[in-house]
Amino acid sequence: MMYGSWCIRRIASSLRRGGQSTNVAFKQLKSLPIQHSRHSVTVATNINTGTRKVVGWWLAGCCGMTVGAVVIGGVTRLTESGLSMVDWHLIKGMKPPHTEEEWMEEFGKYQQYPEFKILNHDMTLKEFKFIWHMEYGHRMWGRMIGVAYFLPMFYFMGRGWLNKGMKIRTGLLGGLLVFQGLLGWYMVKSGLEDNFKSSDIPRVSQYRLASHLGSAFLLYTGLLWSSLSILLPQKPIPTTKAIGSLRRLVYSTKGLVFITALSGAFVAGLDAGLTYNTYPKMADRWLPSDLLGFKPKWLNFFENPTTVQFDHRLLGHATLALVTYTWYKVRKTPGLHPRILLASNLMLGMGWLQVILGISTLLTFVPTHLAATHQSGSLTLLSFTVWLAHELKRIPK
Repeated sequence: MMYGSWCIRRIASSLRRGGQSTNVAFKQLKSLPIQHSRHSVTVATNINTGTRKVVGWWLAGCCGMTVGAVVIGGVTRLTESGLSMVDWHLIKGMKPPHTEEEWMEEFGKYQQYPEFKILNHDMTLKEFKFIWHMEYGHRMWGRMIGVAYFLPMFYFMGRGWLNKGMKIRTGLLGGLLVFQGLLGWYMVKSGLEDNFKSSDIPRVSQYRLASHLGSAFLLYTGLLWSSLSILLPQKPIPTTKAIGSLRRLVYSTKGLVFITALSGAFVAGLDAGLTYNTYPKMADRWLPSDLLGFKPKWLNFFENPTTVQFDHRLLGHATLALVTYTWYKVRKTPGLHPRILLASNLMLGMGWLQVILGISTLLTFVPTHLAATHQSGSLTLLSFTVWLAHELKRIPK
């Protein structure tokens, strides 16, 4: 504050003297970062290279924790643990049962809901403890992300380490994080409703599962993009028509990777990975007989397990083809620096590995370890695609 006032007085003095010093004064004034407020004009912000790196690594850390949440959430679903905790309390829910009496009380709550009555009616307390701890771990991990995100964010804002753009961005990502937590409970509630028939398998709504996973991927993408903007500044690339065309192609590839991952949530929500466990055909047919068995027809794309698996296969093949074509175009486009080539190579390798993981998961009847790896692979492929898109983004003039 005092330094800013001193600088302004010196510049004003130069202006009064006139002559050549006037030009110098204007240059000095232009070079000063100024903040305006209702009461004063001050030299702005505590942002420097060191603080920017701290903010960047904080975002990268939250990004890594989001990966952990997706992996834990996938394993929780695959072990059919997600409906074991039948209520939600932000603070009270952090304390797990300790005594045998508390565990029996918690088990008694679970026994009142469809999953126990229809599917797990012979479950023991020991088995219940396992699935309960899986869901508890997923929820606690989500709370840890909230603490790791919001406490530093408010601290950085208070210290002036975030510029206006970053304040808006971190605020939006924080809102998405809160929405993600609320959406998780909204998803679980769909599996606790008492509207299942005795022949049904109680499960959460595939629509809510896809929304929950999709918002997690959006949050992850936003955190990754923001951290890359700080920790891995862009290198200049030529402004040519070929690079503009490549940029649009990479953005399209990123979008298709995201849509394919989202279709995987419908596969998971309907257990569609267990309908046809052959490849490349589905029960010796390219087009299964029950592909459009539901009416109205459009419902098949969201609720028919056969159609959902068929669509995921098609999207997987299309994604691999586009990833491979994008890699080829990167190699053929002149003027790109080595970091872009590295990102495209990693994207290509992960694209092929992801397809191999998907086929292996299908042929082995969806074992937990392979299915969880396949889901994590989709996030890894998205990461390399986002990195490539970030390297090719337009540099503001």
